[in-house]
Amino acid sequence: MPHTSRFFIDRMTSPQFGELVQSGKLVVLLPVGSVEPHGPHMSLSTDTVISVGAAKAAAFKLEAAGLVPVIAPPIPYGVTECAAAFPGAVSVPAETLTAMIGAVADGYLRANAAHVCVINNHLEPAQDAAVTAILAGRERVSVACPLQRTWARTLSREFKSGACHAGQYETSIVLACDADLVDSEICETLPEVPISLADKLRAGISDFEEMGLSQAYAGSPAAATAEEGHETLDALAAMVVAQVQASFTPNRS
Repeated sequence: MPHTSRFFIDRMTSPQFGELVQSGKLVVLLPVGSVEPHGPHMSLSTDTVISVGAAKAAAFKLEAAGLVPVIAPPIPYGVTECAAAFPGAVSVPAETLTAMIGAVADGYLRANAAHVCVINNHLEPAQDAAVTAILAGRERVSVACPLQRTWARTLSREFKSGACHAGQYETSIVLACDADLVDSEICETLPEVPISLADKLRAGISDFEEMGLSQAYAGSPAAATAEEGHETLDALAAMVVAQVQASFTPNRS
């Protein structure tokens, strides 16, 4: 993939950012994630890594479409109650997360960004609701999340099965983003855990241990490949682009 550093706001100076604003087509991609256990083989930052990876892939597509994308520093904390029994789970209240994301989005709009797209890949239902809540009363803001039915059907079989927490789906993406965040020796030894989180949640079970995820993962992490991860990132990038284009209007101010 071509170098992405030019898209990152935290590497820009004030004049550089101001020059991009003048285009009237500045799209801020705001990754959101969590600090959450992802099996014995992956980083606690997995969801944030995936959101940033999707933002990177989307930035090239948005640029090719004539827009001016930038990637904001991520919001790395989320609503993480399902994994609360495992070390490293750090949860914030849903209302706090909504307020934080909304305030950051408003800040970029006041800075004359034309659009803000929030990219969420922490798929706990309370997190999804907290992120989606920012859309109320806000224009020029969109949310891209693979839980949206339109996009879920474009993803892997494991994702669609619901048995996809730190399994083949997520592990493949992290391998594509930063293989150092996956302990390959442990990953290769992990048996498949064919438990659908979606089914368990629909049954009213919201705790990983009660679901049967004894090591905080579901699916088949040992089957993950970076090649699959790159393919999935491309699909997630297409999702982001479509969400932006559906409601984008140039900033004429």
